[in-house]
Amino acid sequence: MAGAKLTVMNNGALRVEGDFELVDQDGKPFGLAGRMRIALCRCGQSAKKPFCDSTHKTCGFQSVLVAIDLEPPVPKPAS
Repeated sequence: MAGAKLTVMNNGALRVEGDFELVDQDGKPFGLAGRMRIALCRCGQSAKKPFCDSTHKTCGFQSVLVAIDLEPPVPKPAS
């Protein structure tokens, strides 16, 4: 599988592009009708969750982000 690119859009959705599969918590895939690009809701107000329906433009959602580096993961204790 080739990689996917996720872009956090300022004041908007999470855009997903490339070769990806979107599944629910039980592993059942969403039918994407062949799309190679989708937008996922970040504002929590979309009527089509998890997909964005542009409600963020009218509900006052604001989130401007700049990329950061995470700290290394904490090693799991040996069992």
